[in-house]
Amino acid sequence: QGQLVESGGGLVQAGGSLRLSCAASGRSFSRYAMGWFRQAPGKEREFVAVISWSGGTTYYPDSVKGRFTISRDSAKNMVYLQMNGLKPEDTAVYYCAAGRYSSRGDEYEYWGQGTQVTVSS
Repeated sequence: QGQLVESGGGLVQAGGSLRLSCAASGRSFSRYAMGWFRQAPGKEREFVAVISWSGGTTYYPDSVKGRFTISRDSAKNMVYLQMNGLKPEDTAVYYCAAGRYSSRGDEYEYWGQGTQVTVSS
């Protein structure tokens, strides 16, 4: 049974940076695309980033493009989300997911438990 565990969240001031990590275990995720999603209180889950199984292709929504970077180290079964230029509106619980290369949450099979990111103004 595959498992994803996020870490690296915390409290940061606007304009600051955080690096989220996602550790995969229990099975091989090397052939899965890996994505990051977020959900703020009272809001729907939002797509943040996706990286292909090879690591050669990434995709971001306009809301984070140019500020966030997704990467993966398949040898270590790790996925990362580097977040720069953080804004208060980036405050949310961030989730790592494994599945198909997609911005749709229902295309993902495995989900982590989430890590809280809070950006103060």
